[in-house]
Amino acid sequence: MKTLEELNQNILEITMIIKDKYPELSKYLLEMHDTIPDEVHPEIKSKTLQNYYNSLEDLLKKYVSNHSN
Repeated sequence: MKTLEELNQNILEITMIIKDKYPELSKYLLEMHDTIPDEVHPEIKSKTLQNYYNSLEDLLKKYVSNHSN
C-alpha cells in the first residue's frame, strides 16, 4: 500500500496532466464524488486517496480512449 504522501503526489501528477493536456476535463474534477466528503470532519485515509486517484485515472483513460486519433 502506498503512503499518504505517495498518493497525494500521484493525485497531484495526474491532476496536472488533466489540467495541462486535457483542460476540458477540469470541470469534472470538482464534481467527482470522491472529493466531496459526507462527514463534518472526514478522516483522510489511504483507501480514500487511492479511490480518488483511481477515479481520476479512469476518467483520463476513458477520455483518451474515446478521443484519440
